[in-house]
Amino acid sequence: MRVAVDVMGGDNAPHVEIEGAVAAAREFGVPITLVGDLERVKAELSRYDVTGLDIEFQHASEVVGMHDSASDAVRKKKDSSIRVAFELAKNGEAAAVVSAGNSGATMAAGMFVLKRMKGIDRPAIAQLFPTMVGKTLVLDVGGNVDCKPIHLVQFAVMGEVYARCVLGAASPRIGVLSNGEEESKGNELTRETSALLRETSLNFVGYVEGRDIFNGMVDVVVCDGFVGNVVLKLSEGLVETVGKMLRAEMKASLLSQIGYLFCRKAFANFKKTVDYAEYGGAPLLGINGVGMICHGGSNTKAIKNAIRFAYEYALKGVNDQMAEKLTESFPGARDREQEAS
Repeated sequence: MRVAVDVMGGDNAPHVEIEGAVAAAREFGVPITLVGDLERVKAELSRYDVTGLDIEFQHASEVVGMHDSASDAVRKKKDSSIRVAFELAKNGEAAAVVSAGNSGATMAAGMFVLKRMKGIDRPAIAQLFPTMVGKTLVLDVGGNVDCKPIHLVQFAVMGEVYARCVLGAASPRIGVLSNGEEESKGNELTRETSALLRETSLNFVGYVEGRDIFNGMVDVVVCDGFVGNVVLKLSEGLVETVGKMLRAEMKASLLSQIGYLFCRKAFANFKKTVDYAEYGGAPLLGINGVGMICHGGSNTKAIKNAIRFAYEYALKGVNDQMAEKLTESFPGARDREQEAS
């Protein structure tokens, strides 16, 4: 149950990735394999006391840059740290892969090396969003900008299993992101997806709006990757802006500073709730293995938590349950999709 960590891909690689890996090994007891340029990895790791920690190395001579073409990077850079990490998973030498590198290349490498799960046409990147009562899973948030209705149905199936196994939802409520709750709203994609989902055994509640992602009304929200990525980036920007506004207001007057002293615990709890680093990364659902995609600018805390979540995901056998769910027949959905196409 090792976790292979691509330590060369992030904006601050390999420092942040290695520091996060050491923290995960120390705090959670996760066995780690650091994948990257061996000399750089060993030089960076020498800064830490790793006595008693289960940390191994795997050399990779190439690095996939943020601006590299995803498909070219996977095919031409065969010894890149991200591809080598997935090769470890393929060979059974790692149970999960974590990378803060090029998200497109990470997704492509996962598909190319580990292949797609049976019943999945396109893997999806899933992201957890905080709510007043727990978390909402949104997918896809950037993997597939152009989708067909059957793809969103597959996202819903994967999201349902994730919500049950990871979030603990007994009967996950699933919604399709639209511009209104009424059945007359939406576009061709959302209307056809809604029709297909009504024919499944999933707990489909219909259309949901953007605000429902945060109010806890649903457990899983499905959309195409173009819309999902806009939602993700908008949310990240909002959290950052609200944080700056609050800090500015706290410093605006002596009275505000005194008030902050009484409220700082509440502010700390709020920051922890909305901090992306608490979630670590976004799982890549739909591949025959566990892949966790982190933000390129991830800090140490984010990498540490991404490793922990990837490790727990593998331990819980979520993929096995997902594969079982995908074997259930949805003939009506597939027939309607074929007719529509």
